[in-house]
Amino acid sequence: MTNGEFSLRWKKPQLDFKLKTPDFKFRKPKIKLDDDTRFILSWLNNPLKTGAVSPSGPELARAMAEAVDLSVPGDVVELGPGTGPVTEALLAHGVAPARLVLIEFNPGFCKLLRERFPGVRVIEGDAYTIARTLKGHVAAPLAAVVSSLPLKTKPDWECLHLVREAFSLMHPAAPFIQFTYGPTSPIPLKGQAIRGKASRRIWKNLPPARVWTYHPA
Repeated sequence: MTNGEFSLRWKKPQLDFKLKTPDFKFRKPKIKLDDDTRFILSWLNNPLKTGAVSPSGPELARAMAEAVDLSVPGDVVELGPGTGPVTEALLAHGVAPARLVLIEFNPGFCKLLRERFPGVRVIEGDAYTIARTLKGHVAAPLAAVVSSLPLKTKPDWECLHLVREAFSLMHPAAPFIQFTYGPTSPIPLKGQAIRGKASRRIWKNLPPARVWTYHPA
């Protein structure tokens, strides 16, 4: 054997062939996660904060975006955007990137959102303390707040605190928009100075969902 080669010879008849030493290079496989996988991993890590095991479907995302009135001036704030299906729908609806502000607690999702939506402001922080998290990032009043937060996992007082705090940052006519898989309002309305209206059930979403819009009573 010379120079990494094998040589074999036989007499009568003579065979002469050479085998080169194979050159193997191990390459680390590139694993690309889709949005469903990202959501499942996030849910497994913290189910109460992620709330859903898959992103909102296009029909649901479109219904949420269409609840935003583009004629109302100010920024539009999205709470819990995840991998960005509602963000994409808001941009398609006509919300300018410079008007859109995303609050997301998951650092991995924040990185992904910044890559996918250049020009959109992404804040890594707690959406449930919306006023404190937005301080220094927006100029009130806001045109809308669009939420994909898992409010059904939160106590009533925390949901009410979030909505009231959001109202304090918004135009009087601006909506707080929230989706739910449940049959009832995710924000308690009885005895509260809050008006809520539900959309039709969106059966094409998995699971089926509806969109609620809220205003001060």
